[in-house]
Amino acid sequence: MQRNVFKIITLGFCLLMCFGYSCADKIRKRPIKRQFAHTPGTSGHFTGFALYDLDNKKMVYELNSDKYFNPASNTKLFTFYTCLKMLGDSVPALKYITKGDSLIFWGTGDPSFLHSDLKGVKGFDFLKNSGKKLFFSPGNYTGQFFGPGWAWDDYNDYYQAEINELPVEDNVALIYADKNDSLQIKPAYLKRYLKCDTLYRPAKFTVKRDLLSNTFVYPFMALPKNFKQEIPWKVSAELTVELLQDTLKQPVTVVHMPIPANVKTIYDANADSVYRRMLQPSDNFIAEQLLLVCSSAKFQALNTDSVINYSKATFLDDLPDAPQWVDGSGLSRYNLFTPRSIVALLCKILEEKKNDDLVHSLFPAGGSTGSIRKIYKTENGQPFVWAKTGSFSNNYNQSGYLVTKKGKRLAFAFMNNNFTRTVTEIRDEIVRIITFIHDEY
Repeated sequence: MQRNVFKIITLGFCLLMCFGYSCADKIRKRPIKRQFAHTPGTSGHFTGFALYDLDNKKMVYELNSDKYFNPASNTKLFTFYTCLKMLGDSVPALKYITKGDSLIFWGTGDPSFLHSDLKGVKGFDFLKNSGKKLFFSPGNYTGQFFGPGWAWDDYNDYYQAEINELPVEDNVALIYADKNDSLQIKPAYLKRYLKCDTLYRPAKFTVKRDLLSNTFVYPFMALPKNFKQEIPWKVSAELTVELLQDTLKQPVTVVHMPIPANVKTIYDANADSVYRRMLQPSDNFIAEQLLLVCSSAKFQALNTDSVINYSKATFLDDLPDAPQWVDGSGLSRYNLFTPRSIVALLCKILEEKKNDDLVHSLFPAGGSTGSIRKIYKTENGQPFVWAKTGSFSNNYNQSGYLVTKKGKRLAFAFMNNNFTRTVTEIRDEIVRIITFIHDEY
C-alpha cells in the first residue's frame, strides 16, 4: 500500500514538473510573441522570425519561419559556409605551369589579388619575380559579368562590380580630387579613358561610365573639394592584361590553353581575413569572386551555378527548406530562403568553425564593427549580438548570434520583406526586439 502511494506521489510530482517546464516554456515564449503584436515596425509587410537555443538545441520562437523571404546580403552566409567546406586556410590566387622559359597562368577568381583592403600580393609577387615570360590564359570563367537577376542600371554603382576570373584591385576604379584639386583615377592606367563631356549635365558633380565600355565622363563644372567616387570598370581579358603589364612593368601575353592535370597553385590572403571583409562591410565583389574560387578548387572551370548546385547537394541537403540560391552576394532578387533554414545554417557554421569567439570576430558586431556598429548598444564595451545584415529597397534582414544577460546562446533570423516604411523604422524595431530578448530571456 505504502509502495503504491509512493508511486502515485512520484508520478504526480513528475507530471507537475513536466507541467511546470511546459508552462515555463510558454511564459518565456509569450513575451517574445507580444513584441511582434500590434507594433507598426513589424506590421503591414511580410515578417519572418526564428529564434533557436544553441545549448538546448531547440527552437524558442517562430513566426513565418517556414515561409520564403528575399534574403539580400544574408545570402553571403551561404557563400561563407560553402567556402568553409571547400577552401583551406588561404585563398588560391593563381594556377600555373612552367614550360622552359615560360610561365602560363590561369585565374582562380581570387578577390584578394591586389585588393585595396586585403592587399593580396603573393600571387602578384610570384609573377613579378618568376624570371620567366608571362602568359595569361583567359576563358576559364564561363558565366556572365553580372549575376542572374541583378539590376542592370546599377552598373555605375560601387557595390556592383563585374565578375571575372582574374580581378585586379577590386574591379573598381577610384576617382578622386587630389591635393591640387585635379581629378584623378586609380588605377592610373585608366586615366586615358577619363574625359570631360560638356553635354553631360548632372544635378551635381558626378562621374559616369559608359554602359558598354570604359569611357568615364565628368561634367564641365567645379570639382568639389575632397571629391571621391568608386565606379566598377568594364572587365575584359584585354584590360586585365593591360593592368597587369602596367603594374608588373613587364610584358604579359594572352594565350588560350586548357588547364592541364599537372597544374600547380599559388595561394594568397588568409581565408578568415577575406571572410571578415566579405561579412562585416557586406562586400558583394568578394562574395561573388569567392564562389568562383570554390569552383576553381573543385572543378576546372569557374562557374557560379556549378558550385552552388554542388554545395546544395553536398553540404546543404539537410536544411529544413531547400534554398533557392542563385548568386554569391545577394544582389539578386531571385534568391529565396526561409528563416528556419538560415538558423540551421548558422548552427552549421558554428559546428564547422568549432569556436564561437572566432565566428563572432568574423561577423558584424552590434555597437562595435561592420554594418551594425552604430545600431546596438554594448555592455561595458562588449557586444551581445553578431549578425549579418541584408538590405535593398523595401527589404531589411538580420541573421546571426545573440548572447543574453543570463548567458544563453541563441541564433536568430529576422526577415522583413516588401515594406513601404523607411529602413530606419524597420531596423530600429529589430534592434528593440533583439535587445529585449537579450535582456529578458
